[in-house]
Amino acid sequence: MKKIVLMVVAMFTMTTSFAENENNNAVNSVEAYDMTVNMRKLAVTLGLNSDQMEAVQDIHNVFCKEMKLAANAHSSEREALVDMAVKKDVRYMHFILDEKQYRKYLALLNTTLINRGLK
Repeated sequence: MKKIVLMVVAMFTMTTSFAENENNNAVNSVEAYDMTVNMRKLAVTLGLNSDQMEAVQDIHNVFCKEMKLAANAHSSEREALVDMAVKKDVRYMHFILDEKQYRKYLALLNTTLINRGLK
């Protein structure tokens, strides 16, 4: 009887730890798609004027929403949704930013995507 109880406790512990790791992996992958940034720091880094800052903030909000949609999508669709969101964001930013600002923004975006494992 004692062996059966110990076996049940061991099975329960292994099942719980496995399910816990699975939930943590899901949360980590969703967190990787959260692209919110401090807009003031981005504005200072890129040297934005007030008009550019408003436009960049609007574009970035749309980008964040699209990335959240990608995070919640089926795994087979994620990569395509991320690529589409990044291409749209880059295209809109190119319209708003001058060449120097645009190159710096691309470097920041690429670094962020690589660090989060999205590229």
